[in-house]
Amino acid sequence: MAPLVSVIIPTYNRADLVRQALASVQAQTYRDFEIVVVDDGGTDGAFEVLSAWQELRVLRHAGRRGVSAARNTGVAAARGEWLAFLDSDDLWLPDKLARQILWLEGQPELLICQTDETWVRRGVRVNQPLSHRKVAGRIFLPSLQRCMISPSAVMLHRRLLEDHGGFDETLPAAEDYDLWLRLTWRYEVGLIDEPLVIKRGGHPDQLSRQWGLDRFRIRALVKLLEEPDLPEPCAAAARRTLAAKCAIYAQGCKKRGRFSEAASYRALSRGAQGLNAGSAWPAPGPYWP
Repeated sequence: MAPLVSVIIPTYNRADLVRQALASVQAQTYRDFEIVVVDDGGTDGAFEVLSAWQELRVLRHAGRRGVSAARNTGVAAARGEWLAFLDSDDLWLPDKLARQILWLEGQPELLICQTDETWVRRGVRVNQPLSHRKVAGRIFLPSLQRCMISPSAVMLHRRLLEDHGGFDETLPAAEDYDLWLRLTWRYEVGLIDEPLVIKRGGHPDQLSRQWGLDRFRIRALVKLLEEPDLPEPCAAAARRTLAAKCAIYAQGCKKRGRFSEAASYRALSRGAQGLNAGSAWPAPGPYWP
């Protein structure tokens, strides 16, 4: 019989960390799950080691394709009705899956929920900024400003990805921001207000440490505004957010001497401010997403 939950873990050259993540899954009090690990073309020997674990399904990309492709590969192979993702540097508390399944059984109208999390940076617990505090319900508007759903904390029904697409493999970063925007204007998001995930950061290979990631969030907003069914109140808020993010990113480009790129994003900011429902985009510049 197929398990109720599929746990999908993407990894790339994090052999030690992914073993810790797996240990936190195997310690779950809820047991009706399968584990699908996707090695994104790593070279640290993790695939060979993990393939010996009979309780895992381990898949491997021939070369590195990115975390979106790794998650999508895991989704395609998953057999569960519900999908739970775990980044290879994060950990679950033992009751994480049990609490989510019990909560979803009591909220049958909801198809996606997440838990709260504890943040750890370089082994030290840190407080989350108030602006990152998770909220429940119709969270599209706060999700425009920043990513309000953590991949390691979410559980969603597989039909959401079947109906609205998976992670965008053309985005090297902000792929989760892109997906949550596509879902949150359509669906309510549940929240278990308990820190059942340990989110560990500060690793040298984290993309979030690099400057310029807002250009991928900008691309996600442009994509969102191309959705024909996006309600006008949501579109208007997305246009305002797009204009603001473009202006901020343009200023950052200017400070770094990237003047042509800055000009393109200033033009995009002005264009977003001038767009109305049904109007066409102005001609794109060379740096537009």
